[in-house]
Amino acid sequence: MSNDSVVHKIAIVDDHSLFASSLEKLVNTFKGYEVSFIAKNGKDFQTKLIANNHGLNIVLLDINMPVMDGFATADWLTKNHPDIMIIALSMDDEEEVILKMLRNGAKGFLLKDIHPNDLKQTLDEVLEKGYHHTDKVSKTLINSLSGNFKEEEPLRENLLRFIELSCSEMNYREIAEEMNLSPKTIENYRQEVFEKLGVKNRVGLVLYAIKNKLFTP
Repeated sequence: MSNDSVVHKIAIVDDHSLFASSLEKLVNTFKGYEVSFIAKNGKDFQTKLIANNHGLNIVLLDINMPVMDGFATADWLTKNHPDIMIIALSMDDEEEVILKMLRNGAKGFLLKDIHPNDLKQTLDEVLEKGYHHTDKVSKTLINSLSGNFKEEEPLRENLLRFIELSCSEMNYREIAEEMNLSPKTIENYRQEVFEKLGVKNRVGLVLYAIKNKLFTP
């Protein structure tokens, strides 16, 4: 952050009151950050956000919540308040969970056991760069976003379709059925796309597709 006098506003959305309260106290110790409010689920967050103009910069958003979970909340927030950046919070680092949150607009994904210093770094980088992903989620995400890719030829139409479907919640078997191809052909597509784009996993593929406008969430 270039201006130390700027205070960035944070909202915490988590149904575990003790965790949310502890997180609020931690964030409030970070220079340049202040928690505006805590919400217990997506619906509660909507009510508090709509009722008051908090000037939020970032939402620390739990995924597994009753009433309205993090997936639905992220989707609503991205559509209605795209200027507010989302950092997902979870105990689950499964690939499908990460993919779904990225599709719904999350700029960062943190496991709840993150070290305080890493949380501060994540907040800073999301504001400065527009994204942040930890090594614990994927060791290769930053490489996937570096822009150092070699595209010697345009991607074939079938490969582009494969990438589009890979950015969905379909598994590879379902992608094969959708494209009327064999699972072996889809596996070959996967290997070819990963090699062409220099990515190591499906999450890296989604991030590359978003960054290079092959896919827009």
